Amino acid sequence: MEHIAIIGGGGTAAALAHDLVLRGFAVSLFERGEFFSGATGRHHGLLHSGGRYAVNDKEAARECIEENRLLRTLVPEAIEQNGGLFVAMDDEDMDYLPVFVESCAECGIPTRQMSGDAARELEPALSASVRAAVQVPDATFDAWRLPLPFLATARANGAQTHHFTEVVGVHTRAGAVHGLRVRDIRLGTERDVAADVVINAAGAWAGNIAALAGIEVPIQPGPGVLVAIEGRVTEMVINRLRRPGEGDIIVPQRILSVLGTSLWLADDPDRLSIPEEHVQRMVDNCSHMVPACADRPRRSAWSAARPLIRDPGASRLQDISRTFDCYDHGKRDGVRGFFSIIGGKAMTLRAMAEKTADVICASLGLDAGAHPCRTRTTPLLPYRAFYRS
Repeated sequence: MEHIAIIGGGGTAAALAHDLVLRGFAVSLFERGEFFSGATGRHHGLLHSGGRYAVNDKEAARECIEENRLLRTLVPEAIEQNGGLFVAMDDEDMDYLPVFVESCAECGIPTRQMSGDAARELEPALSASVRAAVQVPDATFDAWRLPLPFLATARANGAQTHHFTEVVGVHTRAGAVHGLRVRDIRLGTERDVAADVVINAAGAWAGNIAALAGIEVPIQPGPGVLVAIEGRVTEMVINRLRRPGEGDIIVPQRILSVLGTSLWLADDPDRLSIPEEHVQRMVDNCSHMVPACADRPRRSAWSAARPLIRDPGASRLQDISRTFDCYDHGKRDGVRGFFSIIGGKAMTLRAMAEKTADVICASLGLDAGAHPCRTRTTPLLPYRAFYRS
């Protein structure tokens, strides 16, 4: 079978390696830093029900609820199945409530409506201003323990994984890729790697990788600030019941609570700031839902760049779709054997891998029945297996 080189060491790349090895391909993966050191390891760890996107981005919402159900079975050790509440606090939120519930039903997301008093019985720290709430199957997960089983299983099945190995060149000949030039960051040495197929799964850096092959992809790095405060102010995930905005999610993580998220656009995902005004805005906005957020000591604040698909028509940054897409650059740009996967979310890693692997098999003329996706049902090794191997 063909040798496939994957560029990137985040969750999507890990799931891709797992999927492709199961289909019989030889796989090598290259990450310039530590595995999961990009956005994969620096988000809030929300296992979305899809409710956040149900009104304005139904495709992303349906992807989320389907993967939500699958991941609970595939990687239960990474997930705290604690549920979520969308809380309404003013007239505008209350007007949004019936639209939200109807949209969730259209996307297959189960909901349960309740009064503000009933919500406070579940979560006593909620503001007295909460007038109503909708319960959804949100959950939380560990940012590393979710993707590690995919990478551990891929490696156990024969995938070659290389971290601290930067791709510095994409070799093409006669309109097709035939390999990569990689640099060992620790040794300072370079070497060539032959490959029949190259997949650009570099997240917010996908534009930089595509440029090595003389290609442009519609990637838009979208950084956001997250703030961790000490203590779990709630046990469930708390969302503001309105259109997605800034500072409208509280995610309990172990003995902390993660408040998020702001959003702006950047050109270089390697040069991100943590604006203090964003930090304060996250605390202030989340405190409207749970007043205790304002009083808890801050443990840390950080930012990471989402790999958004560029959308010039979006009237608000939060309206940019959170779905994903795979680009066959043989059809799109005349460079056969080169593919890019961009967009998506940390929790849709398996779905992104499945779609990309399907596209690759079709491009190679392989019978889909002979090379089906097996990641929906194949058991994964525990995350600790990655370190034991």
